[in-house]
This record gives sequence, structure tokens and C-alpha cells, in this order.
Amino acid sequence: MTPHTARSARTPFDLVQVRGAREHNLQNVDVDLPRDALVAFTGVSGSGKSSLAFGTIYAEAQRRYFESVAPYARRLIDQVGVADVDSIEGLPPAVALPQQRTGGSARSTVGSATTISSVVRMLYSRVGTYPEGAPMLYAEDFSPNTVQGACPTCHGIGRVFDVPLELMVPDDSLTIRDGALAAWPTAWHGKQLRDSLISLGYDIDVPWRDLSEEQRTWALFTDESPQVPIFTDRSPAEVRKAVAAGRSPRYMSTFLGVRRYVLDTFANSKSARMRERASSFMRSVRCPTCGGRRLKPEALAVTFEGRAITDVAAMPLDEVAELMAVALEPDWEPLGAGPLAPEKRLAAQRLVGELLARLSPITDLGLGYLSLDRTTITLSSGELQRMRLATQVLSQLFGVVFVLDEPSAGLHPADTTALLGILRRLRDSGNTVFFVEHSLDVIREADWIVDIGPGPGAAGGRVVYSGELEGLRKAEESVTRRYLFDDGPSAATVPRASAPRVADGVLKLSDVTRNNLAGLSVSFPLGCLTAVTGVSGSGKSTLVNQAVPELLRASLASEVDERESGSSAETTATDAPADALLLTPAPEATAGHASGPADRLRRVVQVSQKPIGRTPRSNVATYTGLFDRIRTLFAATPEARKRRYAASRFSFNLPSGRCPTCKGEGTMEVELLFLPTVHAPCSTCHGARYNSETLEIRFEGLSIAEVLGLSVTRARELFADDAEATRHLDALLDVGLGYVALGQPATELSGGEAQRVKLASELRRVQRGDTLYLLDEPTSGLHPADTDRLLEHLQQLVDGGNTVIMVEHDMRVVAQADWVIDLGPGAGDAGGRVMAEGTPREVAVAHPSVTAPFLAAALPPR
Repeated sequence: MTPHTARSARTPFDLVQVRGAREHNLQNVDVDLPRDALVAFTGVSGSGKSSLAFGTIYAEAQRRYFESVAPYARRLIDQVGVADVDSIEGLPPAVALPQQRTGGSARSTVGSATTISSVVRMLYSRVGTYPEGAPMLYAEDFSPNTVQGACPTCHGIGRVFDVPLELMVPDDSLTIRDGALAAWPTAWHGKQLRDSLISLGYDIDVPWRDLSEEQRTWALFTDESPQVPIFTDRSPAEVRKAVAAGRSPRYMSTFLGVRRYVLDTFANSKSARMRERASSFMRSVRCPTCGGRRLKPEALAVTFEGRAITDVAAMPLDEVAELMAVALEPDWEPLGAGPLAPEKRLAAQRLVGELLARLSPITDLGLGYLSLDRTTITLSSGELQRMRLATQVLSQLFGVVFVLDEPSAGLHPADTTALLGILRRLRDSGNTVFFVEHSLDVIREADWIVDIGPGPGAAGGRVVYSGELEGLRKAEESVTRRYLFDDGPSAATVPRASAPRVADGVLKLSDVTRNNLAGLSVSFPLGCLTAVTGVSGSGKSTLVNQAVPELLRASLASEVDERESGSSAETTATDAPADALLLTPAPEATAGHASGPADRLRRVVQVSQKPIGRTPRSNVATYTGLFDRIRTLFAATPEARKRRYAASRFSFNLPSGRCPTCKGEGTMEVELLFLPTVHAPCSTCHGARYNSETLEIRFEGLSIAEVLGLSVTRARELFADDAEATRHLDALLDVGLGYVALGQPATELSGGEAQRVKLASELRRVQRGDTLYLLDEPTSGLHPADTDRLLEHLQQLVDGGNTVIMVEHDMRVVAQADWVIDLGPGAGDAGGRVMAEGTPREVAVAHPSVTAPFLAAALPPR
């Protein structure tokens, strides 16, 4: 079929002309896209939208940029590969803002990522209030990431490792000989240290608590490392006599105090097992010098309006803007200082003006509740992308193509207006904005729509329509049009129109305190589908993802299954850098109490958007357990049995079957010098992961690598006769993941996809009817058609007697819930309160609720 294409008076110079795009499932696509416009790429999940926008257009723009760099770098870049497309004409330079997060530093914060912290540091340097007699500091002196500014004790981390007394000596009734010093090593080295104490005059056969305080303190905390004579095969009394007589020892030993031994072992040991044992005696504590504020004392002594720079960094950005704005008042005088000199006043006005300009797009996008010191690793993918988007606005680039992946992800409908304003601002500055999108409100505001489909995977990959919004109405193959236009017989129907269910019990949370929830009390109906709504940052995730499971575990002793990790090996604490461990905040406890019928909620399943694995070795097949069955089927083939290949032979984590070059990774790191490191297909196995002998085994004509490359839909056809495999595959199809490859690495899945993989693992279990499911925006990244299918399965879970509580922004979905709890009224400290609760129709008319008008618009007519 020839796609419908709207007429345009544009010349070829105003167009991005794509010819012969075949990346992934694209079927030799030809399409003309307008420049200096908002272009939305739509279609069902897996139809090929991202393959066109990111895999083809952005990839080609990057290749052209790479061609301009040094020949050595170009040689490395050639290993990465290029997009499978015949030609793209009229393509400007491109900037991509995907949802997948990169492996950022543990020190990366909102302030550093947006460069706002640089302006704040300059402000404190030039116009801060200094203690009397203190010299002026440079901007670098206010950064914990520089030698000049970091606290000398914790080196700018804010926390230090400590070895608490109760861990070093868990039982003070024991003697040293019997193991009172539990943190010391066992075997020969432990005996050597005990023999050292004998030579130093310690009685190792009396209870530890009976030794003098001076002896106990020195043995535990000394940083000295004296050389001590060791006499073997002698009693303690004989050793003391030999030391007093000055006799020659068997050998000299270096003594280490218990605390010093633990810290040195963790820092320097080559043995992972020894480091892991040492870490069990350690705790991360706040730095005693800076109090956790990471800066040297001189920097902390400088203030602005009575606040140290760390106080400002901890404030919500909305409050930072209010605080700084006072410097623009004509009669402003800094708190604690005299009248400003004219040059200082001018510096303050310019720096504050720049600061407010940088804060404006961030707060406009609904992120005013974030603080400058919030680490980027704690941001959701939607928050991270909107922060990057605001940063691009500040860059003032023009003539650029911005390629965005669902910019509305994680946004409440009330924040969509601000998002559209930012996108239009980019366009009106002379840029082109291409964005993959599922939000109907955002799609309607695009200048041009490219609908890819009509189905996912092999059933998609074609341009169903390319043109302005109204023309899509006549594109009969388009699935998207049924949701954009609610007229005619082709309009989409809501998945559930029955009356809300009646609860068969109540789960009540009382006095919940965590993050911005302060003494919140709320009730959830059991046996119902509950949607928790509210603007971004209002406390929804804190309530559903943290408070509910923790209080259930503590108060009702419910079995909580967090569904967070797959079967692949994860990084242990001792594998991570020490500063990453220190910078990882200790989990905050939730205060409050849960009450309800304990026998009604025997099991709690928490399905979040956290990745299903940290490395490419974790994938869809391994996480769901499907890969175990696939390997068994390969091992049962005649050729595998002839060669005596067990199922383990088909694991890319074991040496017997994997490629020896990439060790089963399928890719190799390519260092691009001044550019970020990328991964290229292995030169030996070309991405197959296995050695040639393993790849010779065929199941239904396919190698194990080729099976991992199949989409879920195609794999369902291949394994149609195997009941165990189809059970896994059907669950993945039910959550809209038919387009995902079985071997797709966990690192390449969006947060929404990762959550649906976890949900699929749960759906294939036998339902008991006494389970509480906690979901975090389950429809994120789903086309409305796929959303309807997922919602149908959630309704079936509830029909089976289970309870579902979900954080949700899609009002079409919220309208189908039995109960709605709306938090607000704002974000951060301005949120955390219940603004409305009840059935969707009751909440839709609740006047204090920001959500109400949007929910009212989504409700079907009575």
C-alpha cells in the first residue's frame, strides 16, 4: 500500500529525505520529513519508530560527524557500524535524548549535569559574605570534586568508612584466643596477630572485657604498625620471659590493629573473598570533619543570604529561584554584610540573572522539586530526559535536529503544556524536533506525524502515514488514528466500562513519613484496581514503591517479592569503587504503620522500572527463565547428544560454549578517546556470543544465537509445540513485548520495558488471589492499543481476587480504575497530601485536585 502523504509546498532544501531505510524491521522505507518543525513518530510498540528516528536518522547524523574527526578516531568508529539506509539528504547535525541512562558517575548531580552549580559557585566566590579577615575564594574552592574545595578528611565524598566497635568485638565475654576480635583474619595470619599481642604483654586467655581500657583501645584503634618478635611453640608465660630476657625470636611480625587491618584489607587485598569479609565489618558514616557537606571549612563559612552553599544545594530549585531573585532588587544588601560596591552589585545581578535563566526551563518542565545536590542516578528516566531537554534549551543551538524518546514520559497531564512550550521554543529557535511519542495530547500538537506500522515487528516497518494531523483520519491502516479521533466506527473503545468494584477489605496506612510524605494516612481498597495520581514529584512513587511494601513487611509480615534482579550475576559491593559505595546513600526508613486483614495479603509483588540487570549478559530470555528451557531443547537435539553437549554448553556465561574473544558479551568496547566509549560487535563471533562449534548445533534450522535474535512473536511460532516455552512467551506477548528480541540486553531496555518484562514473569505464575501488585507507571512507553491490552490483563488479575495499586499518569487508564488517590497539590514539599480519593467520577469533580479536569475529560459519557 502507498502511504498517505499530505501535500507540502516545501522544497527539497527544507526536507530531510530518507531513502531505503532497512534498520531492524524497517521495510525499505522512503519518507520526506519537514525541517524546522515538530515531527512526531507514532505507531504501536515495536513498529519501527525508534529504528527510524534513532537507529537510522540519528545514527547517520552521528556517522557524518565522526567522519570529520581525526583519521585514528575514524578507524575506531568504523568498527561501530553504520545505519542500514541508502541515503539521507538534507540532514543537519543531530542531538539525541534517549531514555536509556548512561553509566554516569556517582558524583553526578542535578547541579553538575545542568551546569547550574558552576554559576552558584561563582556567585559565592564573587558576592558571598565572608568571615571577617577571610581571603576571597575561587569558584573551584566551592566544589567538592576539586582538590581545592574538597573536605580534606573525606576527599569531597561526605562519608567515610568506619569499623564500629560492636562489629570488631561482637562478644566481649570471649578471650582473644577464642576469637573476641572477630574482625581479625582466621587461620595463620590471625594466629600471628594473636602471638604479637602476647609479645606486647597482653593476656589472651582472659575475657576481653577484663583487659584494661588502654589495652583494648590500642589493640582496636591504633594506627601504629610496630615490628613485634614472635616466639612459636611457647606458652604465654614463656614468651613474656623470652621478651624480657631479650632472646632472639623465631621471626619478626608487623602488627596491625583491628580497625587498621579491616580498612587496609578492603582497600588493598587482591582477594575478592577477603575484601567481602572485610566489608562486613565496615559501615559508611557521615564525615566527622564536614558533617557530610563534602566541602572544606573555609568554603562552608561563606554565605549568601545567611545560607552556606551546601544549604542552597539542598533546597528545591523553586526555592533557590526565590532566594536568588532578591539580588535583583535595587536596594538589596547581602545579609550579614554592608552595602555592596557597584562592581559587586553588577556581578551579583549578572550572575543571578544567568542562574534564573538556567533554572527557568527546568522548573517549567515540572522539575522544580529537585535539588542541585540530587544525584542523577536517583532520577527516573523521565526526569533525567526532561533535565537534559532543559539543558539543550540553554545551549541556544540552532540548525540542529533534536531526536527525543517519549519526552512526555513520567509527566502529569498538567505538565504537558510546559513540555510543549519547550519543544516549540527549540523549533522556533531554528531547530528541528523529531520525537517518538505515545501521548495523544502531545501528538496532537505536532506539526507533522509519521505513523509507522501497522503492527509490531515483521508486521510493521512501513510508513502508514506521513503528513499533518488531520490527514491521518483517512489512513485506514493506522492503529493510532483510532485514538486520536473519537468519531466514526473505527474509534477505539475503552477496555472496561463496568461499574467500579466493591472492596472486600481495606489496607490502611497511618502516619506515613518519608521524603515529602509527612504523617500521611490513606486507605487502599482490597480486591480493586487503584490508581495513584498527582503531578510529578507529589509523592506517588514514595507512597507506592517504598512506603506500602516496607510497612506491609514490618506491620503485617507480608511476603514482599521485589522482582528486581534477574538470573545473571550482579555486581557485588566489593566489586564497586569505594567512592561509589560511600556516595550511595543508606536507605531511608519509612515511619508509619499498616493495618488490614493479614491473611488477605499473603504476598506483595513490587514491579518497578529498575533495570532487570546491570550488564548485557542479562536479557529478556535469562530474566524470565525462558533461556533455561531453550538451552534444554538445544541439548536434546540429535547432534548435541552425539557430541555430548549438555544444556550448560549453550550458556554464553560459561567458557565451554562462549566466544573466547568477547567471553560471551557479543561486543567489545571501543575507546574513542575524547568521545564516550561505545560497544562494537566482536570481530570473532560478530555478535553471536558463541564459539563456532556451539553454533553448529541447530534447532529447527536455527543456531542458539539466531534463536536469541528472534522477536518474542517469532519465537512463539518457533516453539508453538512446547508448552513450557509458550507459557513464557505468551506472558511477554500479553504485556505488549512481542517486538522485543529474546536476547535483547537489559541495558538496552527502557524503564517501561523492564517493568513489563518483570510483570510478564509474574503473569505466568499460578494466581492465588491473595496478592498485592505494586506497579510504577506500567503503561510507560506503550502505544494506547498496547495499553488497552495490558490493562485488560491487570483487570483479570483483580477479577481473580488480587489487588493492584499503580502509579499512573495516563488518564485513559486512570478512568478505568476502581479507586483513585490523588496526591498534591504540588511537587516536593508542596506535595505529599491526599487531595482527593474515590471512584474516578468522584475524583473528576474534586475541585482542589489538579488531576480532576484531565480525568473528567477522559471519562466516557454516562
